[in-house]
Amino acid sequence: MSTQNFTVVGMTCGHCASSVTEEVTEIAGVSNVDVDLASGNVTVTATEPVSDDAIRAAVEEAGYSLA
Repeated sequence: MSTQNFTVVGMTCGHCASSVTEEVTEIAGVSNVDVDLASGNVTVTATEPVSDDAIRAAVEEAGYSLA
């Protein structure tokens, strides 16, 4: 298992966190996504390391950006 932490900018509500969770969960190998709305911290757990570019693309698809 691999755990990676990212900071997402622009999330302001539960729907925002849900959108990010949904998009990141679709990445192959991702088994869990934990979003802390207050801090913007997103913890991604996967069966193997996921590229930062894949996370960035998923977050941008949800309408937000990585710090």
